[in-house]
Amino acid sequence: MSRHWIFVIGLIGWACHPEPVLTKAEVLKVIERFDSGWQNKDSALVDSVLSPHYLYFTQSGNTFDRASLVTTAGSQVYTLQTMKREEVTIQLDGNTAVVNTIWSGKGFYHGEEFNDRQRCSITIVKHRKKVRILSEHCTPIKP
Repeated sequence: MSRHWIFVIGLIGWACHPEPVLTKAEVLKVIERFDSGWQNKDSALVDSVLSPHYLYFTQSGNTFDRASLVTTAGSQVYTLQTMKREEVTIQLDGNTAVVNTIWSGKGFYHGEEFNDRQRCSITIVKHRKKVRILSEHCTPIKP
């Protein structure tokens, strides 16, 4: 059989077995890993769940790239005393999820104490069987 036909048969086989769609369980697992990385100052764990194209949209209207986020996760300039995530809802569309959640945390950032309660939107994608966080945006909830 010629290489051309082997390629065509392989392409047809791939097209007939598309990647399984993203599940809620996979979404929850990646968020749990992300949160664990922050709680334990494990920048490698935080790094492992982020898309190479990750982008954080800050409260001030700026952006924070992946490398900056990973550096912050492992540095001493950011410390968490407590954190929790609640009211998690997940909207799935194929291999993309938008997660709506409330994140609360207390700690220090550059020596300044913080006590935050924020509504967060997290975009999660599944590509080549890897589930990763693509973007995140959190807005303070005013008391």
